[in-house]
Amino acid sequence: MRRYKQFSNSALRRALAIIILALPLIVSVGCGGPNTTEAKNPSPETPAGGTLTVAVVPAENQPVEASVQVTGSFVAKESSDVAPETGGRVIETPVDVGAFVKQGDVIARLEDRDAKLRLEQAAAVEQQSEASLRQAQSRIGLGQGQQFNPGNVPEVLSAKANADSAAAQARLAEADAQRYANLLKTGDVSQSAYEKYRTQADTAQAQAAAARQTYEATLNNARQNFQGALSAQASLSGSRAAGDMARKAIEDTVIRAPFAGYISARPIAVGQYVAVTSKIATLLRINPIHLELQVPEVSAPQMKLSVAVEASVPGYPGIIFKGHVTAINPAVDPASRTFTVIAEFPNNFATLKPGMFATARILLPGSSMGLFVPRSAVLTDATTNSSQVFFIRDGHARVAVVQLGAVLGDTVQVLSGISPDAVIATNHLTDLFDGMVVKTVPAPPRPKIPTAGAPMPPPAPKVAKEP
Repeated sequence: MRRYKQFSNSALRRALAIIILALPLIVSVGCGGPNTTEAKNPSPETPAGGTLTVAVVPAENQPVEASVQVTGSFVAKESSDVAPETGGRVIETPVDVGAFVKQGDVIARLEDRDAKLRLEQAAAVEQQSEASLRQAQSRIGLGQGQQFNPGNVPEVLSAKANADSAAAQARLAEADAQRYANLLKTGDVSQSAYEKYRTQADTAQAQAAAARQTYEATLNNARQNFQGALSAQASLSGSRAAGDMARKAIEDTVIRAPFAGYISARPIAVGQYVAVTSKIATLLRINPIHLELQVPEVSAPQMKLSVAVEASVPGYPGIIFKGHVTAINPAVDPASRTFTVIAEFPNNFATLKPGMFATARILLPGSSMGLFVPRSAVLTDATTNSSQVFFIRDGHARVAVVQLGAVLGDTVQVLSGISPDAVIATNHLTDLFDGMVVKTVPAPPRPKIPTAGAPMPPPAPKVAKEP
């Protein structure tokens, strides 16, 4: 029995040892089949030793347009905080933030009941003034469009006729009295006869004087009536002005867009009371749109109006927007030693937004030499708007963060980040890492491009060009 137990334990130990020794072989056969196959068929770019083979090209010097690389932000060409002409309660807000409005479109409406009542009151006063004017004109016989002449007033004409008649009677009576005076001297008439004619002459002269005074009084009264007509005319003009103001007050309850643009803010709501200092909406004109650039003072002598500007924004990687310089600030900021240059860009589809950060190149006359690498050799991170390339040194891949410039065919200018004699990797970029051991082969030759400085053609859509 004891021998049986010892044999069983020994057999069990030998079986466990065999299983443990065979386990790696079983795992290798079950899980390592593909590796075995791959080892039998190695990739032409990955030798048996495991070193990656990459295609490389040297960085090339090419002529490129002279330019100034700057940054800035887009701003609206015009921005207006629209305010009402009068205070009142808001009854309608037909536009929302982001809406496009044309010049004259309604942005908001205010309560206009009070303004309409004032217009009705002004209309009644205007009618009363017109009646008073017609009455004053009728007193002096002045018709529509006639010039005033006091001698043509009927009362004045009648008084003048009476005065002239009385003056004629007075002259006749004076002649009779003079004739009787001469006859009295010769004794041909009696004293009583002479005195009779003398009295008639004196009476006629008194009547003529009274008629003359009546005529002058009538003439003065006509002139006063004309002044009354002028006063009535002034009153009518004032009434009409009050009516115009009342109509304007009604128009002022409708707030309209002063120019075509987009609503960027509308801080009011229906039922809210607004004053003349309240902001109804903020209106932006962004087509064309302006780009404010901060240019170093050393570039001041080169800045000219109308020179071309190329800009890119992180939101649209690979797209170059084209514009031109429209204004140059003559003052330099003493703190930053920069001055502001404003460039204008077409923005028909509102692609560019105010506040967007932009990297721009101001193209200058002449050209210079630039360092170019294949565009396929550049890795760009759209989230950070940064670019990097891998260059090969002593059999190791090295990563370099680069700043890009002009595009020349299928190559792009590198402004900083690599040396002029750098050898650049063109494939397997996603497999490389800094310090990785690699083998290199020359990349296939590329077609030569005769000129430099062409704008970067976007993959899609096309380059945004100025119309």
